Amino acid sequence: MKNWNGTHTLILGAARQGISLARWLSRHGSNVTLSDSRSLEELSSARASLTDTNVTWAAGGHPLELLNNVDVLCLSGGVPLTLPIVQEAVKRGIPLSNDTQIFMEVAPCKTIGITGSAGKTTTTTLVGKMAEADYGRQTVDREKTPSTVHGPRSFVGGNIGDPLINYVDDMTSDDLAILEISSFQLEQMTISPNIAAILNITPNHLDRHGTMEAYANAKARILDFQTEKDTAILGHDDKGAWNLRNKVKGNLLTFSLNDLDQGFNGAYLHDGLLNLRDGNAYLPLMLREKIKLPGNHNVANVLAAFTIGHAAGFKLDDMLEVVEDFRGVSHRLEFVRELHGVRWYNGSIATAPERSMADINAVSEPIVLMLGGRDKNLPWDEIAKLIHKRVDHVVLFGEAAEMIQKAISTVGAGRSVDLRRAKNVKEAVALAAEVAEAGDVVLFSPGGTSYDEFKDFEERGETFRKWVLELS
Repeated sequence: MKNWNGTHTLILGAARQGISLARWLSRHGSNVTLSDSRSLEELSSARASLTDTNVTWAAGGHPLELLNNVDVLCLSGGVPLTLPIVQEAVKRGIPLSNDTQIFMEVAPCKTIGITGSAGKTTTTTLVGKMAEADYGRQTVDREKTPSTVHGPRSFVGGNIGDPLINYVDDMTSDDLAILEISSFQLEQMTISPNIAAILNITPNHLDRHGTMEAYANAKARILDFQTEKDTAILGHDDKGAWNLRNKVKGNLLTFSLNDLDQGFNGAYLHDGLLNLRDGNAYLPLMLREKIKLPGNHNVANVLAAFTIGHAAGFKLDDMLEVVEDFRGVSHRLEFVRELHGVRWYNGSIATAPERSMADINAVSEPIVLMLGGRDKNLPWDEIAKLIHKRVDHVVLFGEAAEMIQKAISTVGAGRSVDLRRAKNVKEAVALAAEVAEAGDVVLFSPGGTSYDEFKDFEERGETFRKWVLELS
C-alpha cells in the first residue's frame, strides 16, 4: 500500500517501532490507533512523543472491538501472532504489516536486508560502516532535517537503531538502506530487499514460532519476493541457510570459513587469509589476525560483510579500512574493564544458548560464566556439555536458573563445574567477582532473554556494565 490517506490503521505495541510508524502513518493521512497493554500513565513518555499527531491511544490491553473498521493491523517487534486480537484480524481478513514492510513498500532506493539467528547485528553494523565510508551516512539527529544533507547517503536500521520509516520521505533513488530484519518482522512481509542475506538458521525464538520449521520458514521469507535481478547471500557453513539455495531466484553468493566449492562465489578463509572469489577472479582481502573481534563466529560475520559489500559495489579499500578498525558492537562480547587481573565482557545480546556457546568458544582464558534470564523453550543440553569442557565457574540468575542448573547437573561427561545461584543480575555480578581470579574472564552471556528483569537486552547490558564498573 502506498496511499494511506483516509485509511484506518491499528498498531499494536508503543515501543520504538510502533511510535515511529504511528507518526509516519498519521502524517500520511491514516487514522491511527496505537494500542498497548500498559496503562496511560506508563505510556506518558510515548504519548508525549506523539502530541503533534492525531494518533488515538488505546491503553491497558487489546480489546477485539479495536478491529472494527480497521484496514491494516501493524505489529511492533515482539508482538506474538497468538494474541487473540491478531488471530481475530486474520479471521476477518485484515492484512498484517509492520514498519519494515511499509518502509520497503515506499523506499525509493536500493535495499540490503540481513537476517540470521546469530551475528546479524554485528554484520549489519559492519556493512553499515562500509556503506558510510562509501556513501556517507545519514545522522540520527531529529533536530536536523535530513534533506539538508546532499549527495548519496546510507541509512542503517530495521530491527536495530532508529526505524528507517523516520527517514524514508527524505530518501532519494541514489541512497542505500541497510536493514537488520528479524523473524518476527519477516513473518508478515510480502516484499524482499534487493540484496538479501541469511547468515544462519539455528534454534531461536521457538517460544514465538512454536517449531523449528516455522522459524526457518519465517527467515526464508526474505528470499520469497526477490526477482532474477536481485542477489541472495547464504551462509555456506550453516545447513539451515545453505539448504535454502534452491529458493534463490537471482544471483547467489556465499561465505565460508573454509574453501568454497568450484562454481560458488563469495568470501572465504584459506590458510589464515580472507579471500574473495568472483568468477575466475580471486582477490586476497586481509589476514585473519587483523580482525579485532574474537572467535570464528566473528570471522564469519566479517566474511559475510565482505560478501554483502561486494554485492553492493562498495570500494575494496573502504571495506578493508572499516574491518581493520572495527571493534564490535555494544553488548556483543564487549570488553568492559579489567579489575584485579580479571577481564569482564558484556555479551547481553546472547539470548539463546547457541549464542552463548559461540561466546564461550571465542574465549581461550579460564571462564566464569554468567548464565540465565528467561527461557525461550530452547534446548540447554549442548551448552551444558560445553560448560563441562570449557567453564570453571557458572553463576546462574533469573527465571531459567533452575532449568539450566538441572541441564548442567545431568551431564555426566567432563570435569566438575562450580555452580552458584543468584536472585538477579546484580547479585550475580557480586558472586562472579567473588570467584574470579587473576587471569580469568568473566563472561556475561545469558543465553536467555532479558524480560524477566529488564525491558530488553540493551538495558540488561548497560546495567551489567554499570555494576561492573562500580566494583572495586
